[in-house]
Amino acid sequence: MNSKLFTPVKLGPLTLRNRTIRSAAFESMCPGNKPSEQLLDYHRSVAAGGVGMTTVAYAAVTRSGLSFDRQLWMRPEIVSGLRRLTDAVHAEGAAASIQLGHCGNMSHKSICGCLPVGASSGFNLYSPTFVRGLRADELPEMARAYGRAVCLARESGFDAVEIHAGHGYLISQFLSPATNHRKDIFGGSLENRMRFMDMVIDEVMTAAGNDMAVLVKMNMRDGFRGGMELEESLQVARRLQQSGAHALVLSGGFVSKAPMYVMRGEMPIRSMTHYMTCWWLKYGVRLVGKWMIPSVPFREAYFLDDALKFRKVLDMPLVYVGGLVTRQKIDEVLNDGFEAVQMGRALLNEPGFVNRMLMEENARCSCKHSNYCIARMYTLDMACHQHLQEELPDCLKKEIERIESRG
Repeated sequence: MNSKLFTPVKLGPLTLRNRTIRSAAFESMCPGNKPSEQLLDYHRSVAAGGVGMTTVAYAAVTRSGLSFDRQLWMRPEIVSGLRRLTDAVHAEGAAASIQLGHCGNMSHKSICGCLPVGASSGFNLYSPTFVRGLRADELPEMARAYGRAVCLARESGFDAVEIHAGHGYLISQFLSPATNHRKDIFGGSLENRMRFMDMVIDEVMTAAGNDMAVLVKMNMRDGFRGGMELEESLQVARRLQQSGAHALVLSGGFVSKAPMYVMRGEMPIRSMTHYMTCWWLKYGVRLVGKWMIPSVPFREAYFLDDALKFRKVLDMPLVYVGGLVTRQKIDEVLNDGFEAVQMGRALLNEPGFVNRMLMEENARCSCKHSNYCIARMYTLDMACHQHLQEELPDCLKKEIERIESRG
């Protein structure tokens, strides 16, 4: 077929067999903060389904960076388990990437082992927890933790790393004026707010050397009043280009302030609270969840208008992510000049979607954007309701049907 989709693409030292990447959508498949057989099986299925590269999500570079108790924590003890996963992915012909980050203020002491830290001190209502602002003398060591995580990723057999600098996690908390209230050289002007990101990327590029690709996920907009907007984000992107990053993944939204700006659609509150074990949190979210997590309408390729503005001014490879569910729209995005595309929910719904697109020019995955997978993810694992072995309660079925009927 006359399409860029199934042509190779080069990202730094890495060449992918095609232009599809499984995005770093959090799997919640790592009990004990280490890789499981379930995690391996899922990524192997996506690789067998034809994707160019699959990205293991969201590995914390330190214990303080953990936001979930079923999240990866990069440390030497898990290298052998990760090596089994990357070997399985490579055996299917795909490349393997791992997203590295630190959650900043999005945690609890019971998970991260300390009072959560962030760009500034305060109280995070959405966790909820008090937060301690990192001291300036702690930041170089935090940046080095990213570099050490890259070295562990290489040892584990990964071909690439994706540094998470968006969605309101630690680097993003430094970049955003909404969360960075510092009075030292790491706060105030955008130039100051970029200093911690600069330190991290310097450590990462040094550790990556000439044999690992480095992608950076960043926000184009934070998605709420008072957050980062396009003008400043374009300056951040230019700085990352100057720093030598091999590709940018263009996203948006804040997990703590505008979560559905990231994912779009409606959060199924009944499904989310159904799996919660903490009684007060369950009823609290059920009571105020619609206010805390407002809906944002879904449309295919919902970040494309903003992403095209970045494409116009940057010379580096750009990866589009956000609401891709059809072969037709993916071809359109690639023809607009993006080097590759990322998909999350589409490949959860159908791990073999890339192979089907190879056969069907009008292929569309059957994801209907109920976001059940996300609601379940916070307590159990990320799973599509269309493929569950267990029977869902009627109340959850009705919620899913209601949301999908609006789509």
